[in-house]
Amino acid sequence: MSAPQRDDLTPDFLPRVPTPPVDWIISDTLVPYQDAVAEMDRCVAAIAAGEMRERVWLLEHPPLYTAGTSARDEDLVDPDRFPVFATGRGGQHTYHGPGQRVAYVMLDLKRREQDVRAFVAALEAWVINTLWSYHVRGERREDRVGVWVRRPERGATVEDKIAAIGIRLRKWVTFHGISFNVDPDLDHFSGIVPCGISEHGVTSLVDLGLPVSMAENDMVLRTEFERIFGPTNTL
Repeated sequence: MSAPQRDDLTPDFLPRVPTPPVDWIISDTLVPYQDAVAEMDRCVAAIAAGEMRERVWLLEHPPLYTAGTSARDEDLVDPDRFPVFATGRGGQHTYHGPGQRVAYVMLDLKRREQDVRAFVAALEAWVINTLWSYHVRGERREDRVGVWVRRPERGATVEDKIAAIGIRLRKWVTFHGISFNVDPDLDHFSGIVPCGISEHGVTSLVDLGLPVSMAENDMVLRTEFERIFGPTNTL
């Protein structure tokens, strides 16, 4: 049986109760990591208290590494290359930098589906369906979170990661989210073992031969987000 053109495992995370559209925000300058975390903390508290609408925040960071709750010291290969931030999200070491679209997803799962694994699968489906818009087949793996692309031109078993996923929940409100490689400097990933996986590499849309701009990819991300999570509102 051939693989599906779109993700046939896409979970339904549409709101179960009347909910305003999700605020959709795009920052057009590099956002320092600590500033982003502080803003997420503020928003999550307000969403949990019913004082703010759900939110997706798209941004880019200056070059940096983050260490998730499962990060191993030995996977930080070059600790002096870029700033390193310990973070409360799940996962291991991740690189963020210009050319990578970070999407911080702040949704109230009490209004949707209180299932963390299904939420992660929904984020993977969001990326997979975005990739299929470019006729790129992204795939999930049972033993590792994220979205992967096969590279048969480099070998039958070669595959590269194009998007990382790391989340945290507080009072059933999600934060952190995905990092999607549009056109980052892929050499910057060499300072870490990305997500603790040494046997596979990383890629991007541009590395795959797709000269997609950040703005173009944002439009596709928004379309595919709304298919899974519901309508959005530009803020």
